[in-house]
Amino acid sequence: MTNEWPKDLPISQVRIARPTDKLEEVLRFYSEGLGLKIVGSFREHDGYSGYMLGLPGTDYHLEFTQHAAGSPCPAPSRDNLLVFYIPEKAAVERIAARLSALGYPSVEAENPYWSEKGVTIEDPDGWRVVLMNSPGI
Repeated sequence: MTNEWPKDLPISQVRIARPTDKLEEVLRFYSEGLGLKIVGSFREHDGYSGYMLGLPGTDYHLEFTQHAAGSPCPAPSRDNLLVFYIPEKAAVERIAARLSALGYPSVEAENPYWSEKGVTIEDPDGWRVVLMNSPGI
């Protein structure tokens, strides 16, 4: 396995973006609760405000936006997931406890696989995040 992008896909940055009507709550969940760092933000750009949160730097990040006229964002199925592979069980427990203290307790995973070694938590919009106690592939 290589750590480089394929030569015919010369990517310099990956951003996963989604709207929300709960921008400040979502920011608190992902930054204060999950522990991601804010790497950028903007206010009232053509009616949009938003934050970018690093994974862990700026090459891979999440962006959450809110439009002044509203940004309806119904969550998809309970099996649409953002999965973080975390090798240390104590770290999974610590992050899950921090999110629970903010009002985001764990929920039952749709697919039992994620419950074997992971903790599933819904963000303020109902999107699910899995803290998986595994080194990944």
